[in-house]
Amino acid sequence: MSALRTLTRTRLAQPVCRVARLSLRGLATSTGELKKTGLYDFHVANGAKMVPFAGYSMPLSYGDVGQVASHTHVRTSAGLFDVGHMVQSNFRGATVTQFLEWLTPSSLDSLPPYTSTLSVLLNEKGGIIDDTVITKHSDTAFYVVTNSSRRERDLAWFSSKLEEWNASERAKDGKVDIEVLDGWGLLALQGPESASYLQSLTSFDLSELTFGKSAFVPLEGFNLHVARGGYTGEDGFEISIPPQHAAEVAALLSKTPVQLTGLGARDSLRLEAGMCLYGNDLDEDTTPVEAGLTWVIGKDRREAGERGNFIGAEAVRKHLKDGPPRRRVGLVVDGAPARQGAKIFAPSGGELIGTVTSGIPSPTLSKNIAMAYVQTGFHKKGTEVEVDVRNKRRTAVLTPMPFVKSRYWRG
Repeated sequence: MSALRTLTRTRLAQPVCRVARLSLRGLATSTGELKKTGLYDFHVANGAKMVPFAGYSMPLSYGDVGQVASHTHVRTSAGLFDVGHMVQSNFRGATVTQFLEWLTPSSLDSLPPYTSTLSVLLNEKGGIIDDTVITKHSDTAFYVVTNSSRRERDLAWFSSKLEEWNASERAKDGKVDIEVLDGWGLLALQGPESASYLQSLTSFDLSELTFGKSAFVPLEGFNLHVARGGYTGEDGFEISIPPQHAAEVAALLSKTPVQLTGLGARDSLRLEAGMCLYGNDLDEDTTPVEAGLTWVIGKDRREAGERGNFIGAEAVRKHLKDGPPRRRVGLVVDGAPARQGAKIFAPSGGELIGTVTSGIPSPTLSKNIAMAYVQTGFHKKGTEVEVDVRNKRRTAVLTPMPFVKSRYWRG
């Protein structure tokens, strides 16, 4: 294939199941000159309504296709999302595994090559600086994707901790460095028909690429890093693209039955899938145990000792041992949707026990769903509570998440 444009393998290790953490909440908080992904002109040419989000001009919707229609298309067919505003970074070095295991509670040494894990960056109090997906490329190279809304905080944290690490005895076998892949494209192809469509463009057997795995895949003259996973709960893929080819690949991937999809549908899809959004459902005052992310903490890292030496470990272990004071839960709310900030009370005019962090009318379920934190003791499924929606108490029932069953391809 003489026309093949090949990416250097050491340049990229693309994570799985990590797409931008999108929320309409970000629309009202952006200030200053907006950045543009490499697909800005592509979006405008395709009739996108562009809005501010996390410092970028991003598509809310396309043409006259509404949020519910876009949402439903992803659940029943396939949608394509531009998430190129996410921060993509390579970490390399002889001690890179130990470094990243210091920043996170995940077990990365046992992670196979080209496999990803959801993780969290923790502060000294065990609070979540950001949620992230870490992909192991090799024992000396990892690819890390973080949220665009946390760019300054994350990159400053990385810089500070790299300086501390490289000046310490822990780096005696080799220092660690970071390369931020600014300008790289990131596309998410999501939905039950995404695999068949992508398979039509490649000779690579995508059935071998199960959820959580990635590979370099030839796609119509490109050799791109493709990861199976996503932020919708549907089967799908994430595709990383060098800056100069982003528009070409987007055009290639957005033909029938694939439909371009924007921020509106992204938020409702991720909430139905029970996935957290940083700034709504996660923050620096929330530990992974409170957030229901205990599973990202490696079992071999939960006890004090060399393997349990990560930033914030003491606070995390306290919550593991004694239980957290509050827990993230799902709610189905009667009557009207409960939005972020709605107060939650014990039944029959009882005490204040929690707060809603995300809430929508679910297009798939035709019910009002929400994510929230409630005091431990009120967190069991089936528990009835009351939610203050526009100064009226609404009955809500704690419901397991995801609200809509995930359909990842596991082979």
